[in-house]
Amino acid sequence: MRARSAFVYALLRLLAFFVPFGIMMLFPVLREQYWLAAIFAALIGLSLSMLFLRRPLDEVSTGIAETRAARKRAESDEAVEDAAN
Repeated sequence: MRARSAFVYALLRLLAFFVPFGIMMLFPVLREQYWLAAIFAALIGLSLSMLFLRRPLDEVSTGIAETRAARKRAESDEAVEDAAN
């Protein structure tokens, strides 16, 4: 897995939460009830990530799948070698 793609995806997800949260904290009503602003920001961030972060998520998922497949192949090769000896 490429660490850069995972870092970019994580950073974009954090921004998708903190930007709406910061904007909502500018309103006096939500400043008093920060937990409500956090819930709304989480819902907005989830929606934004589902709409706009599909490509970074695919890159991260593909990288994880490739890493796991390579690890599984290496483990199966070791098992075949151990069985041959």
